[in-house]
Amino acid sequence: MATRYALHARAFRRCCVVLFAMVWLGRATLAWAQSDPDKAQIYHQFLHPPNDCRIMMRWWWFGPSVTKPELENELEQMNAAGIGGVEIANLYPLALDDPTTGFHNQQYLSDDHIDALRFAASKARQLGMRVDITLGSGWPFGGPHIPATQAAGLLRIETVELPEHASSVAVPDISEGEKLIAAFIVPGGGADLVLKQASILKESQAGRVYLPAGTMGSHTVIFFVSSRTGMVVKRPSIGAAGFVLDHYDQSAIEEHLHAVGDRLLQAFGDYPPYAVFSDSLEDYGSNWTGDFLEEFHRRRGYELSPYLPALVGDIGPETSAIRHDWGKTLTELANERFLIPMHSWARQNHTLLRSQTYGIPPVTLSSNQYEDLPEGEGKADLLMWRRFSDVRWATSAGHLFGKNVISSETWTWLHSPAFRATPLDMKAEADLQFLQGVNQLVGHGWPYSPESAGEPGWRMYAAGAFNNHNPWSFVLPDLTKYLQRVSFALRQGIPANDVALLLPNDDAWAAFKSDLPSSHAGEGPSMDDSMDGLLQKVVIPQILDTGLNLDLIDADAIDKLGILYPVLILPGVDRIPVSTYRKIEEYARRGGIVIATRRLPSTSPGLMDADKYGQQIKTISRELFLDQGAPGYWVEDENQLGSVLQKRIKPDVKFSKNASQMGFIHRRLSYGDLYFIVNTDNRSYHLQASFRRAHKSAEFWNAFTGDLSPAMDPNRVDLDLQPYESRLLYLSDRKGEASPKPTVGTQSHPVLIDLTGDWTLIFEGLNATTHFAELHSWSDAEAFKYYSGRVTYKTSFNMAGIDLQPGIPLYLDFGEGTIVPLPLPLGEHSMRAYLESPVREAAEVYVNGTRAGYVWQPPYSVRIDGLLRAGKNDLRVVVGNTAMNAMSARALPDYRLLKDRYGDLFTPQDMDKVSPLPSGILGKVQVS
Repeated sequence: MATRYALHARAFRRCCVVLFAMVWLGRATLAWAQSDPDKAQIYHQFLHPPNDCRIMMRWWWFGPSVTKPELENELEQMNAAGIGGVEIANLYPLALDDPTTGFHNQQYLSDDHIDALRFAASKARQLGMRVDITLGSGWPFGGPHIPATQAAGLLRIETVELPEHASSVAVPDISEGEKLIAAFIVPGGGADLVLKQASILKESQAGRVYLPAGTMGSHTVIFFVSSRTGMVVKRPSIGAAGFVLDHYDQSAIEEHLHAVGDRLLQAFGDYPPYAVFSDSLEDYGSNWTGDFLEEFHRRRGYELSPYLPALVGDIGPETSAIRHDWGKTLTELANERFLIPMHSWARQNHTLLRSQTYGIPPVTLSSNQYEDLPEGEGKADLLMWRRFSDVRWATSAGHLFGKNVISSETWTWLHSPAFRATPLDMKAEADLQFLQGVNQLVGHGWPYSPESAGEPGWRMYAAGAFNNHNPWSFVLPDLTKYLQRVSFALRQGIPANDVALLLPNDDAWAAFKSDLPSSHAGEGPSMDDSMDGLLQKVVIPQILDTGLNLDLIDADAIDKLGILYPVLILPGVDRIPVSTYRKIEEYARRGGIVIATRRLPSTSPGLMDADKYGQQIKTISRELFLDQGAPGYWVEDENQLGSVLQKRIKPDVKFSKNASQMGFIHRRLSYGDLYFIVNTDNRSYHLQASFRRAHKSAEFWNAFTGDLSPAMDPNRVDLDLQPYESRLLYLSDRKGEASPKPTVGTQSHPVLIDLTGDWTLIFEGLNATTHFAELHSWSDAEAFKYYSGRVTYKTSFNMAGIDLQPGIPLYLDFGEGTIVPLPLPLGEHSMRAYLESPVREAAEVYVNGTRAGYVWQPPYSVRIDGLLRAGKNDLRVVVGNTAMNAMSARALPDYRLLKDRYGDLFTPQDMDKVSPLPSGILGKVQVS
């Protein structure tokens, strides 16, 4: 039997000898057992992938207000849809208590809430589903148990311009959890402060600080206060509101784990959750903690107090070094006092820690070593795989620190608003996650919704909704099986990326800065947010377009693990620890390819090391890159990086056409190589792929059906890729069974029957039937304009006189998709499939009562020859659209009273984009 990929691409022409393919496939497994033992085992698992490779869903409990019957119902729906687990996340309420209906919001962590968690965990376990639990409600961690003294820390800065002849000035009001650190007098006022001449004032007396005698002219006093950001938990459940905890204070996370973590685990009894989850660190403004000065002195070897003005402005040549030391200290404290204690707590409770370790506080790539399951987060950006991303940050850390399962929060911003996204949108983004090394998807998400909420039910304010309230949800099992198989494939062997791209952590720390004046510090210091500017946007695309793939690395990882990649790139790095640089020099002299771009390292980071090691850094740079016979390569113009790479290393994959839309990820197995290749574009491509290593045989593995098909030439593989199509290609070092290969063609089949007219439509949700003489959008008709749901299309056709010889492929073809022009420039949330289906948005096809397949991605056709008979044939096509049409029929929800009761916790996103959409079968339908 031929594969779905080959069929959809019209790879087998009707005149081909199908018998060859059938014989090859029927004997393939036996041949593998003889020639490639690990492949036979992997392929068997690929056909029937383990449940732990299924996608997960973030399951939002709003309120929380849940009932056991609905919890059971939704878990069974997820399980039937091919979803393998849930991450339970508790959020804000969406409805007020109503004694007349019995609707009730539970208090977070109340006995009722814990009982609901216990029930859900037990039911999921019965279904064989994984359960993770978020260690808190909303985000970041915190709540009513966190006092002001353990709340997120801030270096509060206040300025007072001195009136003429002033001799003293009042200290700013110091509240609970705050402490005055120091005050400085600075010449100038407003934005014209001469910080280089700042001088520290003596300690305050009776609430005032006294100025030096003879102070003349314009001056300003700057107060530095160890303070609190005042940030409260975002989107909390009822009873979960409160301060965000101080991520630099170990007592704060320990208090949180005791008050929240221990209580949550009571719901799991002897069966702990698979993992506990720490969401992205969005502790905005957090840049200090109560004992920061003492810790700074212990770690950096000097007092920070005299240099505090450097954190807000230029005090001279040492400014960047001081800021570097401030930032590095924040990172160390976050690692030691937040991540490590949380990981230890998880282990003590026999569960794993899954963590989105990026954001604020300024954790680094190497901070991911302190968790079991690193996780990234998609940014709803079409180009996310071609630039720095939190996803590649997480996958790189997983590759470096030996954590094979790496997840991503997926579909967070996909084709907003909620319920607008289609199955093709979901596949398109998921493939971009896979291209960066992800092999576990956590969908964002599945909103719990009671029956009383109606259709399409509850939704999160700013995320996708991928539950059974989508009219197209009947195709979810087809999509999730594909995602499960790809996830399984990308866990096999080891990652085979060639390039390590050094993250300039020390340059990022050196650029940290606090606001002046301020009562809070904006979003605060973040390593990953700094990287886009530091790396420059031309670097990663050139690596990819050279036919290579990359991981990110940082100095801590090099110091701990060494450099295990053929190529190391230093992208405009200035500051680097001398110990790390020496390891890089040694790596280059042993044959590693080291490339520096834009500028050469010249600075030893940190105030105490600047003079001690600065000259050594410059010497290493000269000997490594500039001296005659130097082993490294300096590329001053970063636009030339690709050409330098081409001369130094053979591409892993080379495409016959210059196609920056083609992406790949490579896993190295014992006896071969597994490649996942993706067309990320909304146009078709025909091209060939050649590979660095020679191979003796090659097969395509179809992630939708589990089928396989041979490639004609393992070292120059033909690829016919539809828009957003992907392929798994196994290249073996062992020679496969010698067998004739089927002829591959690219021509379309001739049209045999045109089915454009004479259809009966049955609207399931309306108990209505209509007739279409010609196919068009059902929303064109006023009676069905606002209908969201499923519609059954019925017709019949006669196959008399048409050759139905077994093995000759025949298709039901719905036509081509319509290309949607990409907006330029691409917006921040540009992720969607820029292709409109001729079937809006998904269909399930039945021929003579037997299901032939699904239609929701290109090519929009299904094979039907095995289901046809010589006379009359009945055709039934069930089509589902999105929920947009029904949502646009009525006023949007009014949350006024809800917000009056609980505060303004959310604002629904993109509600101005809710409008009726084309629905149903739009174009020609043909048998060909």
